[in-house]
Amino acid sequence: MQEDILVLTRKDRDRLKVLHEVEKGHMTQRQGAEQLKLTDRWIRAMVARIREEGDKAVIHGLRGQASARKFDEKVEQRTVQLIEREYMDFGPALALEHLQQHHGIRVSRETLRQWMMRAGIWKERKQRIEAVHVWRRRKSCFGELVQWDTSEHDWLEGPGLRMYLIAMLDDATSRGVARFAAHDSTSENMRLLWSWVERYGRFLDAYTDRAGLFETNRPNQRDEERDGKLAETQIGRALREWESAGLPHGRRKPRDGSRGFSKPRRTG
Repeated sequence: MQEDILVLTRKDRDRLKVLHEVEKGHMTQRQGAEQLKLTDRWIRAMVARIREEGDKAVIHGLRGQASARKFDEKVEQRTVQLIEREYMDFGPALALEHLQQHHGIRVSRETLRQWMMRAGIWKERKQRIEAVHVWRRRKSCFGELVQWDTSEHDWLEGPGLRMYLIAMLDDATSRGVARFAAHDSTSENMRLLWSWVERYGRFLDAYTDRAGLFETNRPNQRDEERDGKLAETQIGRALREWESAGLPHGRRKPRDGSRGFSKPRRTG
């Protein structure tokens, strides 16, 4: 004798277990109703159905059947053909507007979107969006790259002097130095730079924004950067003079024992 195979969802299995407990008298109908968050009347009806039909009683009678509200396949085919012929570059919302206005097709936007996806006319947004930014890997050694920037956050949170946080962070280890200043000026940035050199020694590269402290507006500046020359700002001249003078890596060794890097230049 061949046995019937029931395909039950997790929800069906949970309900069937409770209904069997009620049927065997291990649990009252009220307790079963509270556990399944249903009414006592529904529990009584389902227990009676299980006694008559068996475990398949928990499966809804309409499962696997097409919805009575489903559109005819001919309507879907005609709609897709209209879109391919006249509205190929439209999204679901705009295509639906024209279909309703000029062709009398009345469907929901989600239904139309599903039809367009099945026909390959439209892709899900998560598939259409390309990666905008790919995170680069950090440098492998301390001193290879220093990120240098200024934050204009309202540090005092209210009335008082406007403060700027100027910071230099090592890309490989996130170690760095920072100081508050009343102005984001060349002199304040030079003081921070000297603090870095005293503590860690010279670095290899520095990544900065395109502020006037680090770049000039001369038309041939980009050509100079391609040739390996530094922008002629005070900070750029200072770094270039250190390189040409062959100054030592710092007045003292870094506290963590790592060495500084020679040949400084600015990138980005």
